[in-house]
This record gives sequence, C-alpha cells and structure tokens, in this order.
Amino acid sequence: MSYRVTFVCTGNICRSPMAEWVFRHHVEEEGLDVEVDSSGTGPWHVGEDADPRTVRALRRAGYRSAHVARQFEPEWFDRYDLILALDEGHLRDLRAMAPDDAARGRVRLLREFDPDAGDDLDVPDPYYGGQDDFERVLKLVEAAMPGLLDHVRAELSLAREA
Repeated sequence: MSYRVTFVCTGNICRSPMAEWVFRHHVEEEGLDVEVDSSGTGPWHVGEDADPRTVRALRRAGYRSAHVARQFEPEWFDRYDLILALDEGHLRDLRAMAPDDAARGRVRLLREFDPDAGDDLDVPDPYYGGQDDFERVLKLVEAAMPGLLDHVRAELSLAREA
C-alpha cells in the first residue's frame, strides 16, 4: 500500500498545489511508492485551476502542474499517513476537525521539515502579492523537501519491516 501525503492551505490554488507538485516531482524521480495531492481548508476556489502565478513559478523551476482545487473533508483523515499544513491557521483548523488524537498526530507543518526554518514555520500566503511572492513561496517549499523526503523514506522503510 502506498504512503499517502496531502498538503493543505486556504483555498488550494497557491501554496498547497505548489507543494504538491514539487513533492510529486521528487517522489516520482526517486520511484517512491507515495501518493500525493492537496486541498484547502475552505470552499472558495473549489473546481478552479491553480493560480496562474503558481503555475508560472512551478514551470519556471521545471516542475509540472495540473490542478483542480478542492476542499479537505473531515472523513479524509483516514486516507492519509501525513497531512501537511502550510501555516499555523491551517494546522489549527485541521487539528480541530480531526476525529481523534491519532488523526491530529498525522497533521504537521511543512516547514517543520526545513532545518533552517527556525521558529518561522508558516509559508506566507502569496495570493495578494506579485510573482516575486510566489517565487519566494516556492523557495520555502523546496527548502522543506529534503527533510520531508527523509521522513517519508524512513516511514516507508518501517512499513516494509513490519
């Protein structure tokens, strides 16, 4: 069975699809058995494509992108091994909707996996900014990938040993 990871931001058109496609690129490159997707905490953009600035930042950096926004549903907690919030607000929202302690324990912040993040674990929302803000978000997302990949590799190894 695949390891399943989802990224969650507010409307699922900026940060979480960006993180999804960067992580998807890395797991595909390594041939890891990982399913990756994303969603938002709210319904504002359900059914919409990713923000064009997200797509532009991804493509400039050599990543693919294909996306339709959706909202995270409480019954999805059982689907995922790791639920990655993009900021503290998302973390709070997800943990509040989690049905039990086990589900709450699977919710973490993406930047926890960036050893240089320090106490600043939020990925800022670039929505009201310009293309430079999206490029900055991409750099923050990319900085968390080595640590996230190490974590997922370790989880996959444990699963194989079990």
